[in-house]
Amino acid sequence: MRVHRVNAEMCECRMDGDRACLCPIRGIINVIGRKWAICVISALMSAESMRFTELKAALEGISSRSLSNVLSTLEREGLVERRYYPEIPPRVEYSLTDMGRSLGDALRPLLEWIRAHDLEGGDTI
Repeated sequence: MRVHRVNAEMCECRMDGDRACLCPIRGIINVIGRKWAICVISALMSAESMRFTELKAALEGISSRSLSNVLSTLEREGLVERRYYPEIPPRVEYSLTDMGRSLGDALRPLLEWIRAHDLEGGDTI
């Protein structure tokens, strides 16, 4: 039996044959399961970097507060980098870190599966 530490919770997996322990997935699900998180990652995958207003425009329907919250969470988790440029007026740009980009690459098959099954509206699931 292996014990994994996941977001301050203990996980006790019994490794039976080919079954893998899925407990470590909980941590990333808590991050990308947040409303808009996958959308933000997807938008940033398509650009080198984006300003807040560009992201807001790309994500139709997101409020400024929601965007700010999800960006803070993704930055805290090491998936998004926030760059501040001390200019007049000040400029802030967001981009994916290497880890964020690799997560985006891992999410790409899921997004393709959603499109292939005509689930983009989300009403079917």
